[in-house]
Amino acid sequence: MISPKAHIHPEAQIGKNVRIDPFAVVDGKVTVGDGTHIMSGAKILDYSIIGKNCRIFPNATIGGIPQDLKFEGEETTVEIGDGTTIRECVTVNRGTRDKWKTLVGKNCLLMAYCHIAHDCIIGDHVIIANAVQLAGHVEIGDYANIGGLAAAIQFSKIGAHTYIAGSSEIIKDVPPYIKAGRVPLSYAGVNSIGLQRRGFSSEKINSIMEIYRIIYLRGFNISQAIECINTTVPDSEEKTEILNFIHNSKKGILKLASKDAIEENV
Repeated sequence: MISPKAHIHPEAQIGKNVRIDPFAVVDGKVTVGDGTHIMSGAKILDYSIIGKNCRIFPNATIGGIPQDLKFEGEETTVEIGDGTTIRECVTVNRGTRDKWKTLVGKNCLLMAYCHIAHDCIIGDHVIIANAVQLAGHVEIGDYANIGGLAAAIQFSKIGAHTYIAGSSEIIKDVPPYIKAGRVPLSYAGVNSIGLQRRGFSSEKINSIMEIYRIIYLRGFNISQAIECINTTVPDSEEKTEILNFIHNSKKGILKLASKDAIEENV
């Protein structure tokens, strides 16, 4: 299962039924979980922890040091969750002193040429399409789906169950359960189809829609919208998650597209 033409450091911890193809490189301070497949030309560098049943395609590089001038060689890690697929030429860098790790969750798909910078925290079941570029400290919730060629600036937050259109510039936080598109990136409705596919009831989806109608369509500022939501929308996990996300957002959440922006994108 392990090619004699692969370079495997003798101190690397390799699980059961791992397949490592010719010309792959696995450094010594690395853990690889059971059933994982590391393909030809992939590099798993020091301080990388790879989960079970992952697939790492040719020329991906996991565990490169941060592209951060403040990094001083501290022993930070990259952690890849079970069942995650990392396609060709993806790069995932180690953390810095900020979080001490870069984390990619379980059952994610990182398509070709993605870059996941230092201290990013990515949830489970996230799909990041081709050539998406994440700067340092970006956080992405479970089941988010980011279209190809999108880019997120440092410290951006993207909520769970979101859909972000390809080629987007993510400079504001994207709250949970919504679709985002247009230029500049704007609220484009609730991700109702994605929520239906993941088993959300009509009642829950309608409640989420009402929350975002209050935020984006009633003409309120954020403080007024939150007050209205608290007094008119029944309590739920989704309501709590949305309000907590807004409360904790340092960049502010993205806005509704202006009329001019909508006309330009028609």
